[in-house]
Amino acid sequence: MDIEEIQRLLPHRPPFLLVDRVVLVEPNVRLVAWKSVTMNEPFFVGHFPGHPVMPGVLILEALAQAGALLALKSLPPDQITSKITYLMGIDGARFRRTVVPGDRLELHLEVTKQKGAVWKEKGTAIVDGQTVAEAEFMAMFADREVAS
Repeated sequence: MDIEEIQRLLPHRPPFLLVDRVVLVEPNVRLVAWKSVTMNEPFFVGHFPGHPVMPGVLILEALAQAGALLALKSLPPDQITSKITYLMGIDGARFRRTVVPGDRLELHLEVTKQKGAVWKEKGTAIVDGQTVAEAEFMAMFADREVAS
C-alpha cells in the first residue's frame, strides 16, 4: 500500500500521518508498515534541540494508525471507505530504546481479538531488528461522516 492508498483510508494528514508504506497485509491477522523518520519531522524542533528523539507517544500513534489500516483492510471492500476507526485504549505500553532521524520504524500489528466493531491488536515497533516500543491497542469502527 502506497501513501495515496493510505490517505484514502485514514483521515490523518501530514504532519500527523505517521505511516508511509504498508508492505504486508494479511486481513484479520497481521500487517507490517513503515515510517521513515527524517530530520525534517516538525517535532524534532523541540524534542530535543541538539539531541533529536521521536516522542514515544508518536511511536504509539504510528502503531495505532497501522492498526487502523489492518482493521480497515479486513473489511469487505465495499465497506472500507465508509468506516473510520477510533482509538479506545492502549495497554502495556513499553519503550525499549530511542528512535532518531535516519531510522526506519517497522510497525508490526497482529489481531488478538475482534468482536463486532471492536478490535484488539498487539503492536510492536522495530528499528534495525530491535524492538523500540510495544503496546496493546483497542479500537472501534464508526461510520465515516460525509462532509457537506
